[in-house]
Amino acid sequence: MKLFTCCGVALLAVLFSVNGVSAVEYQKMHIRGATANPAGDEIQAVALDKFKEILEKESNGNIKVTIYYGGSMGDEQANVKQCRDGELQFAQMSTGNLTPFAPAAGLFYLPYIFPTMEDAEKVFSNRDFVKKLADICARQSYTRPLAWLHGDYRMITNSKKPIHTIDDLKGLKIRVPAVELQLAAFRAWGVEPHPLAWTETFNGLQQGVIDGQENPHSVNRAQKFWEVQKYITPVHYLVWTGPILVSEKWYRKLDDNTRALVDRAAQQAVEHEWKWAAEQEAKACQQCLDHGMVIVPLKDEKVWMEKARAIWPEFYDKVGGKELVDEVLAIIADK
Repeated sequence: MKLFTCCGVALLAVLFSVNGVSAVEYQKMHIRGATANPAGDEIQAVALDKFKEILEKESNGNIKVTIYYGGSMGDEQANVKQCRDGELQFAQMSTGNLTPFAPAAGLFYLPYIFPTMEDAEKVFSNRDFVKKLADICARQSYTRPLAWLHGDYRMITNSKKPIHTIDDLKGLKIRVPAVELQLAAFRAWGVEPHPLAWTETFNGLQQGVIDGQENPHSVNRAQKFWEVQKYITPVHYLVWTGPILVSEKWYRKLDDNTRALVDRAAQQAVEHEWKWAAEQEAKACQQCLDHGMVIVPLKDEKVWMEKARAIWPEFYDKVGGKELVDEVLAIIADK
């Protein structure tokens, strides 16, 4: 009898394995998320689509996911508020649009916090640190960043002249977003930035109101900036980042198994996006070059880094404190 029982249990285990039926039960629910960006081959959509795919597949259909694209639920800061209030369960936005609600997220806007892309991925792969920062952001904003997307560096482009050294930047009118840390970085380099609205940037470049701007290659490609820009300066002061953000109210109500699945889906989604973004940035860079843009390497980027990092102490209190910054640097330095 005991032998029969053991064989029966073993047979059931095999059947469950063969049929791909998980022994773990997940809460049945329908969740909604949003991004201000369009569907398709775009950083935020690629990550959220993978997040949805993993949740629905691994929950065996118990979790149904609806994503609203293209700002149909409002702009990025509206999406943060909707997560905070529980109207949405998740959303994706650039880090800069989370910082008004969770100032500690501004840590990733410190210029040259990530001198290499490997540095960024090392920090974003450190589960203990990501959770620590998430806990801080949750206390500040009632929303929780589960995992962090990244794009490429925000390269400087201009139509006037090649930039070989920091002195070549002088006299150029560069459009920079109205983000305090980015503006402060350019001032540290000896120029006054021009925080022109994004919707006015192309016309501003075309009409000579501004000489240049700074964005990843993929944005330069999407905007066809080769029509109004010539020179690309590969400066590595700021990586585009953005969280997969969830409602803290909703997240706290999940059972342990479902919460673990949501965490895992978010991490796997961003790792998928990291690889996709690297491939796309390489393609976008080549397309910019094919349309006549020219890359001019910097001869003195160490000087740019030293001047930009010199402003960090002014912002420690705004980004979670010096200890948090030092923890990021220690993760990067750890071999």
